[in-house]
Amino acid sequence: MEPLPVSYSKMKQTRLVLPPDTNHLDTIFGGKVLAYIDEIAALTAMKHSNCVVVTASIDSVDFLSSAKVGDALTLEASVTWTGRTSMEVYVKVYADDLLQGKKVTTTESFLTMVAVDAHGTPTAVPNILPETNEEKRLFETAPSRKDHRQNRAALR
Repeated sequence: MEPLPVSYSKMKQTRLVLPPDTNHLDTIFGGKVLAYIDEIAALTAMKHSNCVVVTASIDSVDFLSSAKVGDALTLEASVTWTGRTSMEVYVKVYADDLLQGKKVTTTESFLTMVAVDAHGTPTAVPNILPETNEEKRLFETAPSRKDHRQNRAALR
């Protein structure tokens, strides 16, 4: 299988934060953001692997700031590393106040997605080719995140 550039499967999604998406402080529910993150991570991993995927883990979620009603919430996702059947996906979320022209990073997350065949059996995925400095940095730091996931799993 030929390695694929990170840019091949990179995805971007924008959503409007509406009142039903928010809590009593008029900021978006964290669970809503998590659902969006899981969705775009799955789409990105499916595009990279050309397979159905399942979420193996949400490895980390850092809520850095909030988004409020009326903000445009933009999610960007890319595959940062691959194993034999798994893919680490990095998702970065921004809130854009389109009326004020202000953009802030609200959330960063790493997820592990696994490609599966029609029977639910894990299946091989192509490696990635990082191109930009950020892609290379995320690729080079992926082994330490994998070690952390494995150590966490060993505690079960």
